Amino acid sequence: MTGRTELATVGTVHDEGSWLFTATDANGNDEEVILVPCADGVEAWVNRCTHEAQRLDRGFGAAIRDGQVICPKHGSMFDACSGYCDNGEAADTTLVPVDVAVEGGTVYLADRSYTFRREGGLDAGDGDDEGDGGPSSTSHIGF
Repeated sequence: MTGRTELATVGTVHDEGSWLFTATDANGNDEEVILVPCADGVEAWVNRCTHEAQRLDRGFGAAIRDGQVICPKHGSMFDACSGYCDNGEAADTTLVPVDVAVEGGTVYLADRSYTFRREGGLDAGDGDDEGDGGPSSTSHIGF
């Protein structure tokens, strides 16, 4: 399959709840991207809340409930299939999409604006143990 990088299987994303990888964008910047289960397969979003650029998946899976990806800082909920948020601090915004394709149960990176780097987040395997990169939560939401 030319021009696309194999990422994961649809089954893996559905079983694990989300799947995190790092890609380089067209400007040479590394970005975290999450694959999330959707009724029709999977969708991919830049791993960043639209409100305060908080990581949705902090390296141990995105919090997802009832088809909604939940921001761990303020609790804004984004539809996993459309990326749209209709509540909380991020209301009326949409997550940044990353194009993927599903073929034969396998998910491929199809967005020509991104180049796959590795499975996992920006800090995966860099040997730096300073902090977990997560937000300092101001909410009382527990997951």
